Amino acid sequence: MSDRRLARWATTSARVVAGSAVATAVVVGAVAGIAAPWPSFTADPVRLQVTPAPSDTVVACDGPVFALGRVAESAAGLTVGAVQDVVSGPDAADAEVSSVSGATGDGSGDATVFRAPPRDRVATPFAAAGSATAASPDLTGFSASACRPPLAESWLVAGATTTGANDLVVLSNPGDVPATVQLSVYGAQGVSTPPSGTGLVVPAGAQRVVPLAGLLLGEESPVVRVVATGAPVRASLQTSLTRVLLPGGSDQVAPLAQAATTLVIPGVSVLTTGDGNVGTVLRLLSPGADASATVTVTPVGGAGVTGNPRTLELPAGTPTSLDLSGLAPGPYTVSVEATQPVVGGVWATTGFGEGADFAWYSPSPEFAASGLVAVARGAGASIVLAADAARGAASVTLTPQGGGAPVTVAVPAGGSVAVPVDAGVYELAPDAPVHAAVSYSAPGALAAYPLWPADAAAGAVTILP
Repeated sequence: MSDRRLARWATTSARVVAGSAVATAVVVGAVAGIAAPWPSFTADPVRLQVTPAPSDTVVACDGPVFALGRVAESAAGLTVGAVQDVVSGPDAADAEVSSVSGATGDGSGDATVFRAPPRDRVATPFAAAGSATAASPDLTGFSASACRPPLAESWLVAGATTTGANDLVVLSNPGDVPATVQLSVYGAQGVSTPPSGTGLVVPAGAQRVVPLAGLLLGEESPVVRVVATGAPVRASLQTSLTRVLLPGGSDQVAPLAQAATTLVIPGVSVLTTGDGNVGTVLRLLSPGADASATVTVTPVGGAGVTGNPRTLELPAGTPTSLDLSGLAPGPYTVSVEATQPVVGGVWATTGFGEGADFAWYSPSPEFAASGLVAVARGAGASIVLAADAARGAASVTLTPQGGGAPVTVAVPAGGSVAVPVDAGVYELAPDAPVHAAVSYSAPGALAAYPLWPADAAAGAVTILP
């Protein structure tokens, strides 16, 4: 081998040996690095807790009682049948008073809106309620209702679209942007979405009234679901009745915020045994699925259950009624336990002759913390308090905000009590959860509305960047 070739061979061999050594070292180092414990590093994520500033406390009232079709030239025209008298407070809240423009078009149908700004980043408690008495040849009766915050979804369990009924769905938008509303009606044939209830635009600061008969005609037991997009709305049902040519009463009915498996309806005033007519009736609907419901009736201030609990089968999407006319005259609390979420209400009347009135009683949500409630003006007013048997007895203190001594009452577990009250604003402070309603019972005047707890204050929100 020549010296040149020998040198080339030696150089190449040296490169191969060196490369193999380097590769071996890299592999050994990598294996050793993987096997060796790696340094650990833990970084806690940045968390920032912020409590959102509370918004204004806004409550909208039903407004006046409307009369439909009084003007011969306009069968669908609305006029005011009775002006609503509103009680509100406390004065220290400095609530701004405005209105939603009524459907009459002349300002007479405007409904009152209260807006209380927060203080020191805390929502301002405020309550209001109104009442009205209609006394005319075509419309009579006493109505009372609480002023409520607007809702994105509401359920109206009341009224009828049969002969003699003249019922109106009242939609108010106290907000700053328009709302689009869908009305779905549940009846004997299930749920329907009529064209007259689809895509209803309620302008900001305005009110819209829809005749219930225009949604589903000839229905004895309708239930209306109200869904609003764009802005929440204040929904209620004004119902009135005429027997032959004799007015049989009127009412403004409170909505339910949602379906529930437990309904408690305090302060149902039974003033007639029916005399062959249906004087008191419970209406229930299971909107989502077939359900079974157990109904218990308990006298207010009494001991024990009136009669045996009754069980109803509720087909999905079809309202079902239970005749309660066999009850002796007096105040009662009606409780419903269902296997699926349901909505419901109780109708009762003072009689069937001249000067009669009726009321729809809506379920009361659980009142677990102190809050302000308003009692509208009216004869025979009382706050009815009911305690669930499973939650135990409760002690409730009512403190008048306009001055006066507080009243503390004991509510037995599974029982209810009635506290006579004057018109005004009260702080209702329970030491255990209760259900509460304002009930009115006087000759020719029947009305009631549930008491809702105030919206809970906004809690802290955790932000993770």
